[in-house]
Amino acid sequence: MNIGIGLPIGDPAALLTWARSAEAGPFSTLGLLDRLVHDNPEPLVALAVLAGATSRIRVQTEVLLAPLRDTALLAKQAATLDRMTGGRLVLGLGIGGRDDDHRAAGVDPRTRGRRLDEQMAVMRRLWSGEPYGDGVGPIGPAPARPGGPEVLFGGFRPAAIERVARWGDGFLAAAGPSWAGGLFDTARGFWKEYGREGEPRIVAQVNVALGPDDVVHDARTRMHAYYTFTGMPDRMVAGMLTTPTGIRETITRFADLGADEVMLYCYGLDPAQVDRLADVL
Repeated sequence: MNIGIGLPIGDPAALLTWARSAEAGPFSTLGLLDRLVHDNPEPLVALAVLAGATSRIRVQTEVLLAPLRDTALLAKQAATLDRMTGGRLVLGLGIGGRDDDHRAAGVDPRTRGRRLDEQMAVMRRLWSGEPYGDGVGPIGPAPARPGGPEVLFGGFRPAAIERVARWGDGFLAAAGPSWAGGLFDTARGFWKEYGREGEPRIVAQVNVALGPDDVVHDARTRMHAYYTFTGMPDRMVAGMLTTPTGIRETITRFADLGADEVMLYCYGLDPAQVDRLADVL
């Protein structure tokens, strides 16, 4: 079972400390969420900096809101980061649930799912070295991984999870173990329907805060502010794990469900959480 760290978004300048500590520990991946209309770092830019400060650990978007971005440029950015990190990029993609993000990007939220499918068709073609089309040639560089970086899709509805089998390499589930098992089964079912070999890689995500009361309070406050748009931030915050026992038990439950990796997502800014979480494992 691989264990990754989901990075807090409140202080971009502190993320180098987080990344170096995680690199020195038992962690497999650094994850970073994406929003446009929010006080968070742009994930591809931030992860490029963190990748340059590390040599082993993977860097992962969870999830990058692809419909907000120009397709050809996103393909080039992802291929560049994958190539320059020696294949350490994991591109987690989703459509996003905030209308304001889409308005700011000038994208119609009603077509976001269709747009993501169209983007994937173009990006897979470009990553394979084929021309863009309509008299436009290939767009390099070639990614380190043939056919493009590893792509995970996040989501909860069948149409979103189907993309795992149609376009992707795995599923990113931001749900607790009691709910995630059904989502995992849905992803595996689509995988078989599409005749894909093996099984999709399954990555689970759980929110954590580990430390003194002020660290936990900071995490809960920041997470509450982030999820206010859902109308149920209290419910979201209630699911945060704040004890070593709770974190270990949840990792075990995800392992029993067949998850390949668990991302421990942090909202609190205290970087000492990296070492505390390492001690839990």
